[in-house]
Amino acid sequence: MKKYAQIKEEAFEGNRLLPKLNLVLFTWGNVSVADHDKGVFAIKPSGVPYEKLKAEDMVVVDFDGKVVEGNLRPSSDTPTHAVLYKHWSDVNSIVHTHSTYATAWAQSLLDIPIFGTTHADHNISDIPCAPPMDDEMIKGDYEYQTGFQIINILKEKKLSHKEMEMVLVGSHAPFTWGKTAEKAVYNSAVLENIAKMAYLTRQINPDALRLKEALIHKHYERKHGANAYYGQEKNK
Repeated sequence: MKKYAQIKEEAFEGNRLLPKLNLVLFTWGNVSVADHDKGVFAIKPSGVPYEKLKAEDMVVVDFDGKVVEGNLRPSSDTPTHAVLYKHWSDVNSIVHTHSTYATAWAQSLLDIPIFGTTHADHNISDIPCAPPMDDEMIKGDYEYQTGFQIINILKEKKLSHKEMEMVLVGSHAPFTWGKTAEKAVYNSAVLENIAKMAYLTRQINPDALRLKEALIHKHYERKHGANAYYGQEKNK
């Protein structure tokens, strides 16, 4: 436990946030936290209810998905997380949920359009939905291939995982990531709320227009640009 205590604790705290933020039911999701220097990550054990989790229950695996420490079986989504960590050395946490509205968009096989400034505060493009994988891939190493679905849709849309930290996997559900578990879980909550607002926007006005480019860039840049002025100045 001591060798991997930090990532186990962070993964545990991240997982505990999911039900608090109404992002999961039962055991429908997982948070992992990586230590790239050690080449491992801690992830929620498969099928264990959140209210019964303990930090020591987190399973530590390497970037090939092999268990390094832990007595429980790791999440069935472990191979997906492993692929992403192997390809993205600057990502330290990944979250997968089946939150209602984001999953509904994934099941609809649609990108989430950028309708408003709440969306633009976090992204300057639609949130992409990866197409379902073909039958042969499904019959093969399904969870492993899911990682490449995520990587490939970002490449196809010419998006960087550093800026677009959320994706829908078609017919499945959302994945998000970040530099910390707190940020990755935050991204999951943001995605769910953006998905809900986009759904309601379409219900109110099926012909709703995409947000104006000037507003998209204004809202994104004021939070993330070189001259960002949202929030308080950071200590120098």
